[in-house]
Amino acid sequence: MEKINRINPLYEAVRSSSNRVNKIMIQRDTRNRKVEEIVRLAKAKNIPILFVPKKKLDRLDRNNQGVVAFVSSKEFSSLESILDSSKLPFLVLLDGIEDPQNLGAIIRTAEGAGVDGVILPERRASGLTDAVSSVSAGAIEYIKVARVKNLARTMDVLREKGVWLVGAEGGEKEHWYDFDYNLPIGLVLGSEGRGLRPLLKKKCDMILSIPLLGNITSLNVAAAASIFMYEVVRQRRNRLR
Repeated sequence: MEKINRINPLYEAVRSSSNRVNKIMIQRDTRNRKVEEIVRLAKAKNIPILFVPKKKLDRLDRNNQGVVAFVSSKEFSSLESILDSSKLPFLVLLDGIEDPQNLGAIIRTAEGAGVDGVILPERRASGLTDAVSSVSAGAIEYIKVARVKNLARTMDVLREKGVWLVGAEGGEKEHWYDFDYNLPIGLVLGSEGRGLRPLLKKKCDMILSIPLLGNITSLNVAAAASIFMYEVVRQRRNRLR
């Protein structure tokens, strides 16, 4: 992932190519009009901003001008463009997936399963880093990824547009195949440690689980995502036969 450490190039990047900017770190107590404009633009475009001590910025880049931004070669897509790309949307919503290995693996499977788009929150999520790209084995170049400010509100928007939201959570009585996926679908997955947050669970139309018959109590989130995604593929392919 590229870094931008100068104020003017960062301003231009936020102004003209904001979908490539993953995160901006700004030195605390900075008094600079151009930096203030960067902050204003970044907030309007849902780009995460962190205000950090000078020492932290210097560890990242000794030649910084009070800013360090992480910029990916992959641009984020808009939610609208993802929804417009299919008459029968197949979406994957991820919350709390901060491990690049897991995100890359999920993106790789999602692309193979024909997912129309992956939706990430601007916080509590890995950026589209070089590690994510590497683990995805190139799949990141072919799939749309949207970054949203508030995942719960996005779920409300999707429901209004007719998308059924199916959450994955262990311990539920109904299983991953106990649903008709021949509908506009958004699969919702949380982090390995915490699972789905209570608010997101409430907004799901259905919560389904994968039964575990051995001694372990949970699956890796990328493995669980694969099982759910390919159930959607199986059902939709069977319907076309």
